[in-house]
Amino acid sequence: MCNLYSLVTSQAEIRKAFGVGEDRAGNLPRMPGIFPDQMTPIVRIEDGRRTLEMLRWGIPGPKQYGEHPVTNVRNVKSPHWRPWLKPEYRCLVPVSSFSEYADTKPKKTPTWFALDDNRPLFAFAGIWRPWTGVRGTKAENPDREEAEHQLFSFLTCDANGIVGPVHPKAMPVLLTTPEEWRTWLEAPTEVALELQRPLPDAMMKVVATGARRDPAE
Repeated sequence: MCNLYSLVTSQAEIRKAFGVGEDRAGNLPRMPGIFPDQMTPIVRIEDGRRTLEMLRWGIPGPKQYGEHPVTNVRNVKSPHWRPWLKPEYRCLVPVSSFSEYADTKPKKTPTWFALDDNRPLFAFAGIWRPWTGVRGTKAENPDREEAEHQLFSFLTCDANGIVGPVHPKAMPVLLTTPEEWRTWLEAPTEVALELQRPLPDAMMKVVATGARRDPAE
């Protein structure tokens, strides 16, 4: 389960790569360690153009399981997730690298994966939804009041041969080309879900170990 990733690509490069028509993300800093419940940029289509916006990571799961925030979505056949797989609720999550924890002793070791050592930009296949409830840290929401939030999660799939030795159960769905980005944002659901597959081993590598923030310079 991926609960840590980074985005160190410049804001201008993100806009250019994803064809962003409107940037609502403000002044976006380098983010070498992004954790659940954090506000982070996504790209979605609004009014016919791609928009860069800040959403919070983690969509609540089913009520019968306590509505705990879910960061990674695997079972796309679940009636809980199915409504949010329509094109209007799909998004791209810009990423430079992501981390899984190797089961080492005495403590687990963060292991960082990227397309190569230069951390070229790619995307997770994301979904988003509005939700009303209590979210955010005490600093962000000191009175713990209910509000409407816009939340995202991203899809996972079987682990490939690079991620599998560290985290055998799953890996995020990685989208690496403009064609894949367009398909995920615009195609009918059954076509878009064909992208829920592991990235080929030759297209990625381990780029760092040991730190909870990607040490890329």
